Amino acid sequence: GLLSVIQKLKGSSEQELRIVLLGLDNAGKTTLLKRLASEEVSTITPTQGFNIKSVHSHGFKLNVWDIGGQRSIRPYWKKYLGSTDLLIYVIDSADQKRFEETGQELAELTEEESLTGVPLLVFANKQDLVTAAPADEIAEGLNLHTYRDREWQIQACSALSGEGVQDGMNWISSQIMNRKK
Repeated sequence: GLLSVIQKLKGSSEQELRIVLLGLDNAGKTTLLKRLASEEVSTITPTQGFNIKSVHSHGFKLNVWDIGGQRSIRPYWKKYLGSTDLLIYVIDSADQKRFEETGQELAELTEEESLTGVPLLVFANKQDLVTAAPADEIAEGLNLHTYRDREWQIQACSALSGEGVQDGMNWISSQIMNRKK
């Protein structure tokens, strides 16, 4: 009856996904979000609170929540995790002094019950800088290989130039397609 008609209509429209975009302050989250939304990335200001953008990619509507990464905001991250379809975690690959801190934050996030089994895409951002650590070294330092309860991917990128960003989006698309099967 009506339910099957609604389901058919819903199935024919774009599927919506909720993506939470997290990382320490100055990792490049907002630049990445603006790059995904095909917006100008030359002037970015630190996020106070959060930004939400809907991005259309691979036939999906991605509702991306970019939440500030300042230490004072991080305790509130948990409030945004409900109904998350995918977690994007952004790391400043050139800020090696903060690798331990960002690793601890990511480890705490992945232990959250509301993120159990949620795929994780780590963007190793700022690869355009000469001091950037390679993505495989970052993955090793974050112990990503120990994450057995979820699909994960680390993607080297430069949100500023856009290099590597589309590869990450392609991985997200493959995760979505695998879930539909």
